[in-house]
Amino acid sequence: MGDPSRRRIVRLLAAAPSSVTELARVLPISRPAVSQHLKVLKDAGIVTDRPQGTRRIYQVDPAGLAELRAELEGFWGAALANFAQLIEQHDKETDS
Repeated sequence: MGDPSRRRIVRLLAAAPSSVTELARVLPISRPAVSQHLKVLKDAGIVTDRPQGTRRIYQVDPAGLAELRAELEGFWGAALANFAQLIEQHDKETDS
């Protein structure tokens, strides 16, 4: 999710399921690049796909997004706890 193109793809797929061709029409990257990003997102469990005729339709996987959100909230919680500890330590050192 660190790549801006991947974030944009996820935003587009959150709005509506789409094919590689449909995504490539609105993105400033090639169809092969869109396919590569979708493969990474699929491997990470963020998107799923299903066949529709000769194309594959991609959509956001709500379970995958929930896992990602839980991971990010864990990182954020740890960062806030570390920040609070640094502030407390600074306050103790300042009061001494």
